[in-house]
Amino acid sequence: MPRAWKFGDNVDTDVIIQGKWLVINDPKELAKHLFENVRAEFVKEVKPGDLVVAGENFGCGSSREHAALALKAAGVSVVAKSYARIFFRNAINIGLLVVECKETEKIEDGDEVYIEGNFIFNKTKNEKYEISPMPDFLKKIIDKGGLVNFCRDLLCGSQ
Repeated sequence: MPRAWKFGDNVDTDVIIQGKWLVINDPKELAKHLFENVRAEFVKEVKPGDLVVAGENFGCGSSREHAALALKAAGVSVVAKSYARIFFRNAINIGLLVVECKETEKIEDGDEVYIEGNFIFNKTKNEKYEISPMPDFLKKIIDKGGLVNFCRDLLCGSQ
């Protein structure tokens, strides 16, 4: 069962992936350094399907795409109350699932959680939380694995 990795408000891109790792171009290698200064156990224990859960303004700071790339390579999705706009768009553009939920404070670190439809289900607490609706065109970009794949399919007619 996927678990929640809980973070607070204003998690900036330097917390997600430090600037010293920006010389790495391989997303899998970048993922080995996620949150290393604040949650050293994250890279050792995170599993594909887990959810990074945060408060307001997740992904603030620089406009580097590396933060979203590293999270996607780790196989996680992100749930936050709100996102820095540039991070949100970078995430969509590379096909990282990022959803907004106004009830993230109800989710505890380590809770067993998963996304299904328009809800986050918390198996630990036997609760569900509504996800803010995402426009269909953004869902399609994520489903295609990112903007490049979406455009390629659009131009080649395989929608």
